[in-house]
Amino acid sequence: MEASSWTSYDPAQDEQGTDWARERDTRRHGALQRHEAWVRERQDAKDELRAQVWLSAAVSRRLRAIAARAGLSAEQVLAQLAGQARMHDDGRVAVEAFALSTGEDTYR
Repeated sequence: MEASSWTSYDPAQDEQGTDWARERDTRRHGALQRHEAWVRERQDAKDELRAQVWLSAAVSRRLRAIAARAGLSAEQVLAQLAGQARMHDDGRVAVEAFALSTGEDTYR
């Protein structure tokens, strides 16, 4: 300030300080966005379920055939199947007929 003969600090005249403040705000904003994305990702991870399923040979072959015909993996078919499962008041679990979705085609 003395070298520039300023009597008081004026941000409008301090180009370097203003640039630094702008860069700091940009970095801070980016950090906040990354943190928010990380929090959302962690919440989604808490809601996910990963399971290892052991099926009989006959059921496994049938599942693979269905998946191959639909162009899906066996895991994708099981995920869609689980998404259609409903529990009745008496505790029974049932899956009504539904169409497999590949994103492009539908298979019944």
